[in-house]
Amino acid sequence: MKLQLRQVTQLDEALGLADRIDRSAAEFHAQVSDLPYPAGAAERALRARFGAPETVLVVAEDESAPPSERGRVWGLCLTGPFVDPLFGTSQPMVLALHVDPTLRHRGVASELVARAGEVLASRNLHTLAARASHNDDALVSMGERWGFVRSWELMVKE
Repeated sequence: MKLQLRQVTQLDEALGLADRIDRSAAEFHAQVSDLPYPAGAAERALRARFGAPETVLVVAEDESAPPSERGRVWGLCLTGPFVDPLFGTSQPMVLALHVDPTLRHRGVASELVARAGEVLASRNLHTLAARASHNDDALVSMGERWGFVRSWELMVKE
């Protein structure tokens, strides 16, 4: 298999991936919250913010696949604006990152994030944020290997 990374630039194509994005985001959400994941959140986010400079959708496809199987998405990275509610400043944040389980631990996710970062940099956006649960040491370590640093902590009192 030879994966090719491609930026999705059309909203219609991005909306076609909304279910996949929702499944990926719901998996992450289940790790960090007891509340149910809001159905259709990816479609709403894409419709509202696809044109924002912080929004990038990169997909990984198998360019060596036979024509009948081309177009299958093996991985994706979606970034979007994270807006500070007090100051109104915005920065790109990884909203969803998914790699087919059969291709995990092969560097596909890091390549997807790197490509999204390249697109953002071409838009003069040089910071990319990502979320990780406080007790997800594997995810934090992975992010640190990719160059992410812990910049602030969100604390919650229940």
